[in-house]
Amino acid sequence: MGELVKLSLRARLNLAFIAIFTVGSLATGWLARDMLQHTALEETSQNARVLMASASAAQNYAATQTTPLLQTQLIYSFVPQSVPAYSAVEMLMTLQKDFPYYSYRSTMLDPTNPRDRPTGWEAEVIHRLHDKPELSELVGVRDAPNGPNLYIAHPNRIDDVACMECHSTPSRAPKTLIDKYGPNNGFNWHLHEVIGADFVSVPMAVPLARAHELLRALMLSLAAVFGCSLLALNLMIHLLVTRRVRALSRAADEISLGKLDGPDIVVRGSDEIASLAVSFGRMKTSLVEAFKMIDSH
Repeated sequence: MGELVKLSLRARLNLAFIAIFTVGSLATGWLARDMLQHTALEETSQNARVLMASASAAQNYAATQTTPLLQTQLIYSFVPQSVPAYSAVEMLMTLQKDFPYYSYRSTMLDPTNPRDRPTGWEAEVIHRLHDKPELSELVGVRDAPNGPNLYIAHPNRIDDVACMECHSTPSRAPKTLIDKYGPNNGFNWHLHEVIGADFVSVPMAVPLARAHELLRALMLSLAAVFGCSLLALNLMIHLLVTRRVRALSRAADEISLGKLDGPDIVVRGSDEIASLAVSFGRMKTSLVEAFKMIDSH
């Protein structure tokens, strides 16, 4: 406490200003970080939904435009392009050439095409969708080699009775399908049951990096504002307080040493220090008159 008492007025004001700025900047940084991360998540979610909508559009196009045209061909050999999900996957695989970490997969727990078999984490998501059929979507974040990835999963159900021709039992499936993929996979599916999921995976590295850069710029800006404010504060303290108080202090020292013939104290302004200087001047004048009266007697 003794050391604290020895601090000058300027030092105490600086310490108080630094303490207030530190608390304020920490609170601002925490809130800004939370908001920027939320914005990054929303941006990534929007990108994922656009990708999912593109995949759905590709599936709808294949189902209404491509599949009917290939019905005759299916009599002679099975054409994977007749499957809407296959067409969507192929289209978005082309997209991956320019955006390698953006992915779309249409997976089944027991797929006809082995390419559509889910990975471990995808199978877990499918089981969750299967156990909770009321869910129309699952959104989550998982760790990947390129950093955190946001995924959106939509359940796959067999709602079209015509699909059961290929996926009920091997005996009912087209011979061309059996010839291509065999009789062991992609059968015994049940109508309206969740048998898989469409997955869209989008990297969060770029939005998070942008959020970190914005946070860094914000904190640097706050630090610059603080530095300028601290300089301005010290300049104001010097001009408005320290310099004027020192003038009063010097005058008080001279009076205490008996030097009453010095110049009058002039402190410009109308604030408290100027008022104190006026009172100090009146006191000096009264002392001079008192000494003159003493000398005259």
